[in-house]
Amino acid sequence: MRCPPPPGHHAEPQHAMGFCLFNNVAIAAEYARQRYQLERIAIVDFDVHHGNGTQAAFYHQPNVLYASSHEMPHYPGTGYPSETGVGNIINVPLASGDTGDEFKEKYERIIFPALNAFKPELLLISAGFDAHQDDPLASINLVEDDFRWVTQALMEIANRHCKGRIISVLEGGYDLTALAASVSVHVKTLMGKDLIPKT
Repeated sequence: MRCPPPPGHHAEPQHAMGFCLFNNVAIAAEYARQRYQLERIAIVDFDVHHGNGTQAAFYHQPNVLYASSHEMPHYPGTGYPSETGVGNIINVPLASGDTGDEFKEKYERIIFPALNAFKPELLLISAGFDAHQDDPLASINLVEDDFRWVTQALMEIANRHCKGRIISVLEGGYDLTALAASVSVHVKTLMGKDLIPKT
């Protein structure tokens, strides 16, 4: 049996990079833009690595908002806050050792307000789980509840602006136990089965 080529947010329009041959989330966004004439598509990327390929694909396209949180400095060496495209690129670096507290603060202060101002018609997620505290390739200390929290918050934004249209694409995750637990929480939350109770 042949395995499909690995997808991922490092693949740039003209070449593969990292572990990524095709950038599925960028392809999905462009397909939705052309096939359904959507004017505002947002991509949120919480993989621990910056999605240089997704950024490159839409750097000059104001109708696609790309927001990424990622460890810095780290591979691939892109994702500085100064990289803003045509005002549609939002890079939110995290420092080595950051926990869910710093992650949540930056999403609430920077990424969520930008999404609400943009009012997307479709919300795509580059769902990488290598920011988990057990992942061997990075030094961010998120846990399953942090992924549950960000998933639920993004669902609420999708419900507010794009009739709940939200698509999640798997990115990185290199500790199989942590990856399985995190994906399980993420998918259950998307299905409405693992929501954080409102206080």
